[in-house]
Amino acid sequence: MSKALFITEKPSVAIEFAKALNIKGSKKNGYIESDKAIITWCVGHLVTMCYPEKYDPKYKKWSLKDLPFIPKQFKYEVIDSVKNQFQVIKDQMKREDVSTIYVCTDSGREGEYIYRLVEDMVGVKNKIRKRVWIDSQTEDEIRKGIKNAKLLSEYDNLSSAAYLRAKEDYLMGINFSRLLTLRYGSVISSYINSKYTVIAVGRVMTCVLGMIVQREREIREFVKTPYYKIIFDFQFNNSLDYDGEWKAVEGSKYHMSNLLFSDSGFKKKEYAQSFIDEITKENTTAVIKDIKKKQEKKNPPLLYNLAELQNECSKRLKLSPDETLKIAQELYEKKMITYPRTDARVLSTAVAKELIKNINGLSNMKSVCLLSKENGNIDYFINKIIAEKLFTNIEKTRYVNDKAITDHYAIIPTGQGLDNFNKLHDKSKAVYIMIVRRFLAIFYPPAIFSKLSITTSVGEENFFTTSKICVQYGYLDVLNENRSNSDSKTDKLEVLKKLKKNQEVNILKSRIKESETSPPKRYSSGSIILAMENAGKLIEDEELREEIKGSGIGTSATRAEILKKLEKIDYISLDTKTQILTPTPIGEMIYNVVKASIPTLLKPELTASWEKGLSMVCSGEINADEYMVKLESYIKKNVERVLTINNSASLISSFSLIPNSNK
Repeated sequence: MSKALFITEKPSVAIEFAKALNIKGSKKNGYIESDKAIITWCVGHLVTMCYPEKYDPKYKKWSLKDLPFIPKQFKYEVIDSVKNQFQVIKDQMKREDVSTIYVCTDSGREGEYIYRLVEDMVGVKNKIRKRVWIDSQTEDEIRKGIKNAKLLSEYDNLSSAAYLRAKEDYLMGINFSRLLTLRYGSVISSYINSKYTVIAVGRVMTCVLGMIVQREREIREFVKTPYYKIIFDFQFNNSLDYDGEWKAVEGSKYHMSNLLFSDSGFKKKEYAQSFIDEITKENTTAVIKDIKKKQEKKNPPLLYNLAELQNECSKRLKLSPDETLKIAQELYEKKMITYPRTDARVLSTAVAKELIKNINGLSNMKSVCLLSKENGNIDYFINKIIAEKLFTNIEKTRYVNDKAITDHYAIIPTGQGLDNFNKLHDKSKAVYIMIVRRFLAIFYPPAIFSKLSITTSVGEENFFTTSKICVQYGYLDVLNENRSNSDSKTDKLEVLKKLKKNQEVNILKSRIKESETSPPKRYSSGSIILAMENAGKLIEDEELREEIKGSGIGTSATRAEILKKLEKIDYISLDTKTQILTPTPIGEMIYNVVKASIPTLLKPELTASWEKGLSMVCSGEINADEYMVKLESYIKKNVERVLTINNSASLISSFSLIPNSNK
């Protein structure tokens, strides 16, 4: 009797599959077997690419004459630490009574790569292979994924993209790290009085280092510029007070004047004082020139994808992207949320039609979860959604868009696994509650703000007053947004509403407010993730920016690991309390070396275009051979370039400009 073989990515996932499929066979060394099925598992990667010395022993010693290193056929090997489990999987895949193999590794490029490497190494033939693609590890989703499993061959383009990504990182890392180390490692070592310096280079890693260094240098070189604003205090009927800020709009005597820093301030304090003296000498009263009242609506934010979740957790919980990803993966494996390594912030139409299941599941939170006092009100929002059927027609909103989804939809709670909540660490609980609140918010109405804008004229000069308050919190209550000072703001708005156009008001007093320009902010661990996701925003060329829209630097699955590696090799420093990122002196030196040798590695548009190319391979727009031709050409061209330039002296000079560079 033939059996089906299920191969998962981790042992814990295999257990969940066994439960979902009701496989109650005996647990053996590395697999579970019943009379109808076998379940085994990888432990992450089992197979990896061989180092150059496996091609030829001469490559163990780094030499410029051996570069570029581009093998015609890439070699792979089983990782020593997991050889036993690889052999277990191989034995099961080779069994004659196994007719169908279900690939159940994570549903993404990396999960595909993990399995394909094993299959290639084993050399599977004459077996039906099917791909299980799921968005959560709930039993229903697992069973549905197996029922709807497609032939593995339908994912061949995804597999090609996965292999290419690995080859790209391998070739760039091997060639450029060896090249720059041999050319410039001794230059850095001599400068910092160290024995040896290895220069680590990566397609994505080096670009991200460049972003952090460039931002730090913008801050370092920034010169604060003071400027002086003018504020007038007005009074109506000896009781109603308000203030207005002067701006040199069209019609002002000072419009476009070279005395101004901007239309709202003078370059020097004496200019501002001269303005006040001049205008108050001629005027003791002012006139309400214009009043505009309007309401503004703010819709609930889109759902979390991994980058957005990592950014929010960095800001609110001071978690690094790596910590957030680990927590999200934990919640996924406990069936509490959907697949976390997603770039989408919307849902599919099919999922939207069944969201009532998720909401009904969450309605058990209060009885199952020990919620804090702050989060106890979640129960109220869930009950309101159910009672008033606020989920009706959600598929017609901006939160549902099939075209904006590639592999997986946004991160949402499944409504299951709640019995695990009380076993979670506090940080994991906080992340889960954030995901639940963001999900519930999409069913609530927008927040409504009442905005009042007043223009007060003093002679020919105009002063502007703006008051904005939230009059209907809507979804903001679900997100637990702060309502502080709302009463005082409401009182002020009610007072200002009494003013009418063409009314005369008294000038009570005037004052000069000194301000100054602000430098750009340093990247936090969260904001750099968003910048990596939206690489196009860092590109000046508008046409190119639109062309690579949607392709960032790295992927949702790799960005956290890239930051972690940069920190590990001491190229950047992360303040764990603030989550602020800064480059180290050695990181800045590496940046200078790359900028002077292979500057394109620092350009977001190039790095993003490589990722775009992988997406095109995945979609079938280009083939793997076309991609490899471009990749090999890029590597050869840059190796040749570096071998011909002589810039060590200028590099040493540039090191001296780096603070604390240990000279």
